[in-house]
Amino acid sequence: MKTLWFLFQGTFTALGGFLGWFLGGLDGFLYALIGFVAADYLTGVLAAISEKQLSSSVGFKGIARKILIFTLIGLANLLDVYVLGAGTVLRTATIFFYLSNEGISLLENTTRLGLPVPAQLRDTLTALAKHDESTPLPADSDARPPEAQPTLPLPVPRETTNLK
Repeated sequence: MKTLWFLFQGTFTALGGFLGWFLGGLDGFLYALIGFVAADYLTGVLAAISEKQLSSSVGFKGIARKILIFTLIGLANLLDVYVLGAGTVLRTATIFFYLSNEGISLLENTTRLGLPVPAQLRDTLTALAKHDESTPLPADSDARPPEAQPTLPLPVPRETTNLK
């Protein structure tokens, strides 16, 4: 029995280590995405139950899509670490993309259940969703695309005089 328990522990330790390496660690972004994915799936099941449309095949497809989300995050992390070599730009952009999609889906499920949605939350998730894969969020604090950033006039060089 002890051998079986050690095998069980070793298997889960190895699986956890692999997932931590593949996903780039568990940071706040990934914790938020895990919460959104779980809440979206749960509210989707509750909405399907309330509408009397619960289907195991639809549920299985939903689980497969959730697994694919984390697979894509892992692949983005691998590209960041082993191809680009610096930072977590692709991983973070992928997480934000799916975080906004899961959030919007969560709000849709909430309205299907008849609950009101706070306007600020809806607006924030909609703004995040506008940043699709073709316009990833930049790493700096200014999240506007370069063409939308204000431009300052360049200083004109002046003649200098020697003051002696």
